[in-house]
Amino acid sequence: MASLTSLALLSFLFSNFAFIPQAYSLEGYTSKPVAYYVPRIVPEKVMNVIDTCWRTKSNWATNRKGLADCSVGFGKSAMGGKYGAIYVVTNAYDDPVNPKPGTLRYGVIQSSPLWIIFSRDMVITLKNELIVNSFKTIDGRGANVEIAYGPCITIQGVTNVIIRGISIHDCNPGKAGLVRSSPTHVGKRGGCDGDAISIFASSNIWIDHCYLARSRDGLIDVIRASTAVTISNNYFAQHDKVMLLGHSDKFTADKVMKVTVVFNHFGEGLIERMPRVRIGYAHVANNRYDEWKMYAIGGSANPTIFSEGNYFIAPDNPGNKQVTKREASNWQNWRWQSSKDVFMNGAYFVPSGYGNSAPLYTRAQSFTVAPGYMVPALTSDAGPLRCLVGKQC
Repeated sequence: MASLTSLALLSFLFSNFAFIPQAYSLEGYTSKPVAYYVPRIVPEKVMNVIDTCWRTKSNWATNRKGLADCSVGFGKSAMGGKYGAIYVVTNAYDDPVNPKPGTLRYGVIQSSPLWIIFSRDMVITLKNELIVNSFKTIDGRGANVEIAYGPCITIQGVTNVIIRGISIHDCNPGKAGLVRSSPTHVGKRGGCDGDAISIFASSNIWIDHCYLARSRDGLIDVIRASTAVTISNNYFAQHDKVMLLGHSDKFTADKVMKVTVVFNHFGEGLIERMPRVRIGYAHVANNRYDEWKMYAIGGSANPTIFSEGNYFIAPDNPGNKQVTKREASNWQNWRWQSSKDVFMNGAYFVPSGYGNSAPLYTRAQSFTVAPGYMVPALTSDAGPLRCLVGKQC
């Protein structure tokens, strides 16, 4: 006879688809190869609402742009290169000033919309930060694509960008120098900080099914009044400051920031900021947390955070069981609320504030958040997928 949990899961799918200061370091941590975190192809997976939209279709390779209709949350309208041509990356070489046709940089700087795919597996080591222009999709499905061992991705002052299905790891700061950002503009850059993905003054952005780890600064930063962002189905591992939402405590323009963090797997070797939020709003829903060394969800400068249907596994350290951390003393009125979360191994969430903290999505943005106990199944394929042409992914 099916268990009560199984019956509840089937019902859901059918109806919808006390902190102690310490110094922490990843020194001495033994990393595993990227392949360790990329799930194997397993038939009849339990899929979340984003994956159900496209993974059940065997023609995904000939209908790649259908993916643009599958996001949920605040980044729902991110269309990427949906209305542009397909551009195929055939060469892993990089030239920050005069990129050659066939390289990734040549594609992302173009002024017209493009849906960028890859002809084969490749590791791209950038010579300086990759500045992505508006209306671009970087789609790694069908290949094992890594951006690693150099500066990584900058999304600055643009709109409608989708990054999907690539591994971004071991990112380093960029050097001061010239970097091309469009066919007609080469600008002098001061050198990026070493984030895996930096989203700066941009909107309608969707980051989905990526692997992010071991970068010099953050894994994902959403700053400088960026908004309409969805971060979904990603696997995060082996890093200190994972995700920052909001530039600084005094940058009040971040009040417009709205970010959905959903269906992600925060895996082993993480310390803090999953995410850390300043001033703006974050809906953190149906994510899995496999321990943390300091805290999971934090913030400062009175942000609003709604934690809904997450699965928190606390570390064994009795001083670090709390999910939340506030970088302030007068936080009692901040709206931080928890609903349908599951707390394992002594994890606990300290709520605060009054009033409604729900995301107030439009009908197009909205999705049903599962109860937390379903999250291990819904996030089981987080990270890049191994998709085979002609088969369901």
